[in-house]
Amino acid sequence: MNKIERATDSIWQSMREGRHAPESLRKTLTLDDAYHVQVNLLRRWQSEGKKLAGWKIGLSGAAARSRMGLAEPFTGYLLDSGHFESGHRFAYDSLPRPIIESELCFTIGRRLSGPAVTRDRVLQAIGAVAPAFEIAYTASIMADMALGIAGGGGQLAFVTGSPLAPYPHDLDLGGISVELRRNGETVERAVNRDVNDDPLQCIAWLANHLAKYGLALEDGERIITGSITKPASIAKGDHFEATFAALGKVSVSFV
Repeated sequence: MNKIERATDSIWQSMREGRHAPESLRKTLTLDDAYHVQVNLLRRWQSEGKKLAGWKIGLSGAAARSRMGLAEPFTGYLLDSGHFESGHRFAYDSLPRPIIESELCFTIGRRLSGPAVTRDRVLQAIGAVAPAFEIAYTASIMADMALGIAGGGGQLAFVTGSPLAPYPHDLDLGGISVELRRNGETVERAVNRDVNDDPLQCIAWLANHLAKYGLALEDGERIITGSITKPASIAKGDHFEATFAALGKVSVSFV
């Protein structure tokens, strides 16, 4: 059994027990190792009947990547079992120290296969965009980036509002602003271009990245492209609502 197989087995067992990556793997994986493990884990979920819903892109902004010492974003898979519609009520006690992020969620309308995907090809392939929340577990990423990526990039769930479809090619993604409210009070207002790179260019990066591991972006998959608002902590009883200019609202509760 090689290093990748051992790490896959170890993280898989931890996940099956409701835990995150074991401490014994801390600082033992390279980023390439991590992605091989991540793909192995995805295949195991699929062998148990889980469906791939799409992908997340993290550290979409240059400033955030600089703080973490990375030259490019990172990605993790989204499972269909982790997708919920706006208004969903999560059982707070089932989530490990969760945070919430306000993100754009794109739906792929035409297959994108790297390694030569461009922004223009992405623009032609997008079928819809929707306001979204990601519910994540950041401790797995902050403690050890490679190990966190191996385990799926800290992804717990994602919640989407009503999609805008067909996708308007002239939509100013950089100019989309978000107002995030917790229990009716404004937490933050932010504009996408102030914190993130061009989302369509990020999706092109994702398609080209996945090609290294024999994967492509398939018709119907959803892509969340990085938080516009700062990650917000969640307490039991919280209700969050985010209003995205030109897109609408998304909401979620934790009970």
